[in-house]
Amino acid sequence: MPKLSIIIPCYFNEENIPVTAQTLIENEKEFDADVEFEYVLVDDGSKDRTYDAILTFHKKYPQNVKAVKLASNVGSHSAILAGLHYATGDVCVILAADLQDPPELIPKMYGYWKQGLKLVLANRTDREESFGQRFFATTFHALIKRLALKNVPDGGFDLVLFDKALKDELVKMSEKNTHILYLLVWLGYEYVNIPYTRRKRDIGVSRWTLAKKVKLLIDSFIAFSFFPIRAISFLGLLLGLAAFGYGGFIMLARLFGWIPYVQGWTSLMVVFVMVSAFQMMALGVIGEYVWRALDASRGRPNFVVDRTDIAEK
Repeated sequence: MPKLSIIIPCYFNEENIPVTAQTLIENEKEFDADVEFEYVLVDDGSKDRTYDAILTFHKKYPQNVKAVKLASNVGSHSAILAGLHYATGDVCVILAADLQDPPELIPKMYGYWKQGLKLVLANRTDREESFGQRFFATTFHALIKRLALKNVPDGGFDLVLFDKALKDELVKMSEKNTHILYLLVWLGYEYVNIPYTRRKRDIGVSRWTLAKKVKLLIDSFIAFSFFPIRAISFLGLLLGLAAFGYGGFIMLARLFGWIPYVQGWTSLMVVFVMVSAFQMMALGVIGEYVWRALDASRGRPNFVVDRTDIAEK
């Protein structure tokens, strides 16, 4: 009997959980009768009554629902990793708690897994969101696809189904400051795309702030691309050539008397400030790589579990 584990990271989703839970239970009817379901809901340090809502779901279906509460907010990707530690299914699904990604796609994704595919992505082709949100998301995924992971689908994805073998790899790697969904693509397995339109959020307010989006962008580039380091080398070479050319021009100007004297203060300061700014930016980029290497070497856990409510079988 195949078991399907659905991992749901939750952060300030007190109002979403009851609706999501009911939707998931109703969605079970779309699967084969022999499928066993496991729901792993991880409260990522919420300060509202999110965990109480998860417990209500757990108490109603104690054999199918695992409730995990983290000690602090560590971000959705670390919360997903926490959920994977408790998932025991033959196949796993990562689903957002706000239902912006439709659970009704999961039966179709499961069908591809039965055919032998170990990775199935629900690919966002459009969004029922504001222009600003669409612009940032489109730019983010376009940059990642062009400069980091070439095989990432256009538009990105949040809803994904994958085999237990891939789950075990993610748990074994246990990477910090990364994009755990992109790690699934990085593993190199063939996958199939199922296009869909991401829904607008109907319940609650998103806590996905601009600062978190920028951090994820930086984490994704550093985790999967050497482009920032190569860009520093390239820009440094350009600045060096420009400085060499400017120095040659000054020497020729003085030698042939093209100008009575060379006025150097303003131009010197401009060049000095430009080079200093480049150096600071370069140190910042290098520092990001070094800091993440240090963070990984410390061996600190990605998450700390405060409590769990899991029925013994």
